[in-house]
Amino acid sequence: MATYVALCNFTDQGVRSVKDTTKRADAVREAASKFGAKMTHIYWTLGKYDLVTLIEAPDDAAAAAFGLAISSAGNIRLQTLRAFSQDEMGPILGKLG
Repeated sequence: MATYVALCNFTDQGVRSVKDTTKRADAVREAASKFGAKMTHIYWTLGKYDLVTLIEAPDDAAAAAFGLAISSAGNIRLQTLRAFSQDEMGPILGKLG
């Protein structure tokens, strides 16, 4: 499974119902399985982003579909980053010659 970091911001709608954010997080965790994905961690943060999540998905397409599904609910906007572990970086660096 590939790892992704999602940097999220609440929309106006999401802030208006912020008291439900932990319940929404539980629902998102459950919804991930429809895409073969898993939200392994979620953090509510201070600063530029309101939430940071770690997601595992079988491929980029599954991660993108999951992100679009989450965003379409209208409570967050997210930026998804593909993250590589140290073990994954070895073969990538090996291609440098």
